[in-house]
Order: sequence, then C-alpha cells, then structure tokens
Amino acid sequence: MALDAETREHLLETVRRFVREKCVPAESKTAEDDLVPDGIVSEMRSLGLFGLSIPTEYGGLGLTMEEEVLVAMELGHTSPAFRSVIGTNVGIGSQGIVMFGSAAQKDEWLPKLASGDMVASFALTEPGAGSDAASLRTTALKDGDHYVIKGTKRFITNASRAGMFTLLARTDPSRKGASGISAFIVPAKTEGVSIGRPEKKMGQQGAHISDVNFDNARVPERLRLGAEGEGFKLAMQVLDRGRLHISGVCVGLAGRLIAECVRYANEREQFGEKIGNFQLIQAMLADSQTEAYAARSMVLDAAKKRDSGENVTMESACAKYFASEMVG
Repeated sequence: MALDAETREHLLETVRRFVREKCVPAESKTAEDDLVPDGIVSEMRSLGLFGLSIPTEYGGLGLTMEEEVLVAMELGHTSPAFRSVIGTNVGIGSQGIVMFGSAAQKDEWLPKLASGDMVASFALTEPGAGSDAASLRTTALKDGDHYVIKGTKRFITNASRAGMFTLLARTDPSRKGASGISAFIVPAKTEGVSIGRPEKKMGQQGAHISDVNFDNARVPERLRLGAEGEGFKLAMQVLDRGRLHISGVCVGLAGRLIAECVRYANEREQFGEKIGNFQLIQAMLADSQTEAYAARSMVLDAAKKRDSGENVTMESACAKYFASEMVG
C-alpha cells in the first residue's frame, strides 16, 4: 500500500539529507579507499534502506515502485557506490524470494535482508551469458533431495559481502534456451562456493564485483525458488523492477551533474566573463535539463503502470536504455 503524502515526503527528505550530509562528503575517501565507510553502512541499516522493496510483514518498508524510484533518485545524487551497498538487497537479490518464494523461504530470508544483517547477490551473468541470459551454462543437477551446482558466475555485485545468492542455473541441460533454467537460494557458506577477487574498475570504487564459483555445491531442494524451469521467468520479472530502480538512480545522478555544471558555469571565467553567459554553454545545459526531465517522466510513468498491475517489461527496458544513455 502506498504511503500517505506526508510520510512519503518525510522519507524522501530524510534520504535527501543523509545523501547530502553524509555520503557526498565521503565520496573522495570512498573512492580512495575503495570501501564505503562502516558508519555510512550502519546508518543505511537504521534508515531501513536495505528493505525498501521488501514487504512490511518481513521488516521492510514495502514501498511501491513509484516510491522506490523516487528514493533511488535521491540516492543517485551521490556516488553510485553508496547505492550499490543496498542495491542487491532492494532489487535483484531479494525480489526473487518476494515474488516466487514459499512462505517458509520468505520467513527465513527476507527479515535478514530487510534489516541489512545479510546481503543478497544475484548470480545470473556468466563469462558467456549476460544480456543473453538464456544461454547460461551453470548446471544444477538433481541428486536425491539436493541439487549439485557446477559453474562460474561473473561480475556479481556484492558477492564478497553476500550471505546468500539468488542463483540461476540449468536444471535440464537437454533443453536449450530459457525453458531449462531454474532459480535457487544458495547460502554463501555452502561447501563448494568460492568468491574470486574483486575486479578493478574504471569507476564506482567502493562497489565490488567478483566471480562466484560453484564446484559441485550441494543445495537442498527446499531452496529452489518456484518450480523447475521457472528461473528465466523469475529473472525477467525481477529485472523489470531492477531496471526501473537503476533508471531512477540515473535520473538522480543527472540532477547532480547538472547542478555541478551550473555551479562551474557560474564560476569559471574566460574572455572576461562567466562561461555561463555564452550561448553554447547555455544550450548544453538546456539539452541536459531537457533530457533529464524526459527520463524522469519515463521512469515515473513506467513505475505507476507497474504499480497498477500492468506488464511493463518493454517500458522498463525503454526507461533504462534512455536514462542510462542520458546520464552518460
């Protein structure tokens, strides 16, 4: 259920102050240390940011899609590394359980994720399967009341901090494409699960991605999410929500960049006057503001449609494509 207007504005203002007063001043240190400070992570827990999208009965805030993207826009005002800390719990790590989990699975895992006591990661991407998710090769073969998982996942956000993975693996290797894929909850401490070294990246220092290796890891059947063969459907539904969240972050980051550009244009002098007085600079700022407004409108439109029960697979993909290109 949506928040009333006063509560929603209070939430957004609280996140806004946290971002500007705590995260923005810590950007340089976070990038230098390649680590988000523990104090900021603790405050994220106390604000309930790990549980934005998790239902209230499991300790989360239970935000609607519209409310979540509005929060994402506020979080986008600072380095994406800070949002990445909570991102997998809010989106792809938890939503498979929210949408497809049994009552027992929800009771066991969602309260830990909502509080931030445990971090979830989404293990889909492989060395040869990213956007083409249906081509994944990691297998999960039935052995009694367990599945034996073998394969490697790549570029997995928060893998080094994760307590569990929402894993996509092929349970029927004889069936090519999407139909043979199933989803599982895999505790990080499962024997046979190992984490590679964090990748060195060009940006977003403090947000870590790693390989995750599954070497005959045994996972009980009770940790399968949904029925066999439903994994691809789970992934697509989870990613619909995740794409809108990321689109909101892009809109927030664009707002930060525009503000920085305006400030600089009003300070920098060339040819005896502020560069903001030159028509070319004004046109660049106008283009940027227009594109950011267009992206914001797209994201909110798709979010409202999702909240009303419409299928927004196309709209969420359009919003993420446009918003991420726009902020770039």
